[in-house]
Amino acid sequence: MAIIEKGLGDDQHPSGYEAALDPWMSSLWSMLNQINHKFFPQGPDFVIPDMKLIDQPKVQITYHCNDEVDPQFLPNSDLKWIEMQIERARSMSPGKFNPNKNRPHCFLKMIKNQPLTRAGCEKDVRHFEFEFVSSAIEYEVGDILEVLPSQNPAAIDAFIERCNLDPDAFITVHTREIDNHLLHTCTTVKVPIKLKAFVALTMDVASASPRRYFFEVMSYFATAPHEKERLQYFASAEGRDDLYQYNQKERRTILEVLEDFPSVQIPFEWLVQLVPPLKTRAFSISSSPSAHPNQVHLTVNVVSWTTPFKRKRSGLCSMWLAHLDPEQSTHVPAWFQKGTLYPPPPSLPLILIGPGTGCAPFRGFVEERAIQSESGATAPVIFFFGCWNENNDFLYRDFWLSHSQNDGVLSKAKGGGFFVAFSRDQPQKVYVQHKMRENSRRIWNLLSEGAAIYVAGSSTKMPSDVLSAFEDIVSKEGGLPKESAVRWLRALEKAGKYHVEAWS
Repeated sequence: MAIIEKGLGDDQHPSGYEAALDPWMSSLWSMLNQINHKFFPQGPDFVIPDMKLIDQPKVQITYHCNDEVDPQFLPNSDLKWIEMQIERARSMSPGKFNPNKNRPHCFLKMIKNQPLTRAGCEKDVRHFEFEFVSSAIEYEVGDILEVLPSQNPAAIDAFIERCNLDPDAFITVHTREIDNHLLHTCTTVKVPIKLKAFVALTMDVASASPRRYFFEVMSYFATAPHEKERLQYFASAEGRDDLYQYNQKERRTILEVLEDFPSVQIPFEWLVQLVPPLKTRAFSISSSPSAHPNQVHLTVNVVSWTTPFKRKRSGLCSMWLAHLDPEQSTHVPAWFQKGTLYPPPPSLPLILIGPGTGCAPFRGFVEERAIQSESGATAPVIFFFGCWNENNDFLYRDFWLSHSQNDGVLSKAKGGGFFVAFSRDQPQKVYVQHKMRENSRRIWNLLSEGAAIYVAGSSTKMPSDVLSAFEDIVSKEGGLPKESAVRWLRALEKAGKYHVEAWS
């Protein structure tokens, strides 16, 4: 018999799962106190004032003398050495990295950095082209490229200085493991790495915001009374909303938080455990390997915004890529993985919906279909694209128009079509779903021929709005009740012919 109802937390909540955990825990303590007050002789709200119950960190750092390090592991510019250093750092990190992705699949070199949006408009979308500088990786249209961004060296130096660390020290990081209630250190042999390299490759010190537990641990190591009090408040259930205003809403970084509490000196072991891991960033590939051998292209929105307190913020990876100079030989660590948009055979009719940067994978689809059409018959393709303004953010305008003319794969002569919605070029908002409804007969004809649907773009309202438009089209053109249209589209999805790739 349950003594309290099950609690469910949402990690996507602005305050994380603690938003649901705090009131649930309070209810639990109260219920336990009602069952037996001996559980809490001083009351269920009693808090231990002397905060001495901090556990040991889950990791242990071993420092090595320089003469202990094999010369083959000392820094150099060889690609193989860089690859091994990334693997060593990420395999030692307690961050939740996929062990199969510690070593990059390859290294890329940027050869083109081209703005796709008009200078001065609200958006900055870039077209990036890369060449393989190590072994080439075979990929297909619809695949995903993951990139490990480089952090600002000045931010890394500032973090190391703020934490009184030796950037040139050689370290190994070991995970402490609990076995039969005895704490011991994992003894797996690991190759030492420079502390600065470990921080730069695994710890997101100047982009990600810390979680609430970071503030709790900081409070143990604060020596200034007013800082300790503030940190304890932030770590409490009562301070959750104020912590959200200070931390999450402003997207304060680890470095900024540490600088705001100068009396705090957290041991490196705790920092390694608590600093958010430096994650790879995933992008839909926007090229066909058949059209661009030895290359891979990306379409990237360069993220930047201003916080409520007018602090400038930007996306770590997108801004780093935007500042890369193709004339400089910067090596970009990369991984390839399968996406949810599976490559279609040339005989399959396609209905593509990709507003904004959602068009990225479909640029590769159209390139691939164009090459396939040179050697044989191909099925029709219709593409619905959407953006704000025709003159500001009509991404790949010439590309789409060229393929929609002169018997191109998007041309009406080939049974296809290209339709674009400019949402802000008229008083009434026009989106891709409006253009879909305007062309409902054309869509229904392709669906009747066995077409597959591919949707890519923002995960906000767009995918559901597009699905609703398809339901209306199937109901109207197929002469079906709305419920039957819904079941028809669900059957299409189960058959693997309705694909969605959405991102926040």
